[in-house]
Amino acid sequence: MPLRCAILDDYQNVALQSANWATLGGDVEVTVFDRPLGSGAALVDALAGFDILCLMRERTKFPRAVIDALPLLKLIVTTGMRNVAIDMVAAAKHGIVVCGTDLGGPTTAELVFAHILEFARKVGVENARLKAGEPWQTTMGIELAGKTFGIVGLGKLGQRVARIAEAFGMKVIAWSEHLTPEKCAGTGATYATREDLFGTADFISIHVQLSDRTRGLITATDLGRMKPTAFLVNTARGPILDEKALIAVLRDGRIAGAGLDVFDEEPLPLDHPLRTLDRAQITPHLGYVTAEGYRVAYGHAVENIAAFLAGNPMRVVTT
Repeated sequence: MPLRCAILDDYQNVALQSANWATLGGDVEVTVFDRPLGSGAALVDALAGFDILCLMRERTKFPRAVIDALPLLKLIVTTGMRNVAIDMVAAAKHGIVVCGTDLGGPTTAELVFAHILEFARKVGVENARLKAGEPWQTTMGIELAGKTFGIVGLGKLGQRVARIAEAFGMKVIAWSEHLTPEKCAGTGATYATREDLFGTADFISIHVQLSDRTRGLITATDLGRMKPTAFLVNTARGPILDEKALIAVLRDGRIAGAGLDVFDEEPLPLDHPLRTLDRAQITPHLGYVTAEGYRVAYGHAVENIAAFLAGNPMRVVTT
């Protein structure tokens, strides 16, 4: 009897085309869910008969209560090598193997500048205006060259963003809780204090991982220091910043705008105020969503399942 495998949250319905699942042969029966399954009892009911789950990043939460209620579960494959939505202690308790994947190139850096360029040159706005038959040329852009670009978190992704900003001719500064001037050497960014970064940057981009330490890292005080002409971009995780405080400064026009790819609650509720604020430029968590990245991730998922069936799990995640 084949093991049953559920692919969750395949919103674009492309998982089966992104990898060769047929290589698993008759050992695995695959079912795709292309819409959110909810949480709690609804999630358990939908997945009760499955032995293997393939998760797309952190789209669905798997706390202890859900894992405890899935006795058939033997393997979880998550895209990426880290997924804070999985209770790893509960998985280990039940002997469930958790494996990860690569996700292709650093595509989130590209999305950062998609937001920034839209703020600066309003390509999407003008495209919509022209197609709606509205008057010719009513907006005015701003130049990126010479502007100050502030980065919160100067890890691998933050450094890539710094190099792109530098290529645009921007002055790049960076801050995080453990960053030092020495660590900035060779990155294209100059160290700044927290106060200076939020007080002087024309654009600010967040690039720290969500953890207990960084939850709520960006406060109302930080947002209050920003210039009224400044823009904030968050492609990291929603809870890193105070979402209510951000809504307030956007609503009051105290900053020029915010480009947001991540939110406290995802998918974003239909009645969420960020859906109606003119100064909020929102995308549905697209940072890692590319055809190339999906081919890598789902390809590794198939490899992980095959390795597990052969008794030699690969890309095992332990924390």
